[in-house]
Amino acid sequence: MNKIKLETRDAIIEAAFQIYNENAGASLGDIADRAGVGRATLHRYFPGREQLMAALAMIALKELDAAVEAATQDAASHEDAFRLSIHAIVPLANRQWFLAQEALDADPEVAEAYSASLAMLREDIDAAKEEGLFAADIPTPWIEEAIENLTYAAWSMVRKGEATPKQAADLAWRTLMNGMKGDM
Repeated sequence: MNKIKLETRDAIIEAAFQIYNENAGASLGDIADRAGVGRATLHRYFPGREQLMAALAMIALKELDAAVEAATQDAASHEDAFRLSIHAIVPLANRQWFLAQEALDADPEVAEAYSASLAMLREDIDAAKEEGLFAADIPTPWIEEAIENLTYAAWSMVRKGEATPKQAADLAWRTLMNGMKGDM
């Protein structure tokens, strides 16, 4: 088992990302072992699993935002931005997959951050509709759900080894574009 050499809180966080991706039901003791700290030390930083999961979710949201921001900073259109976003998000599957399996909306900070992220997505969808990327008669919440579920499907394919991150992102993009282009 590889030990992580970081500051204590960071070591716990990184160990949790690693362990939970291997086994979503792992114990806090497993995480403490991987981080190279005692259970009491882990509990000083994170009193329970809920607090650790909330911290992981906040970090994941920031990582997703940073990946999308970096990927789309020079996008020429909303179409480019959406395509680049999907290609930036899918490779994070191996780090963040387990969080898609967690009910994290009970934590107010996580719920607020996720809600803000979805609000920005809806704004981008509406702007993309004006650009002609999505058909105007398709409700924004439908497109939002489609993007969320296609991302989940891409992550699932990557996790199962059925596609590379690029292949899965390409498939998600192709499905989104072919399914959202208006009347057929």
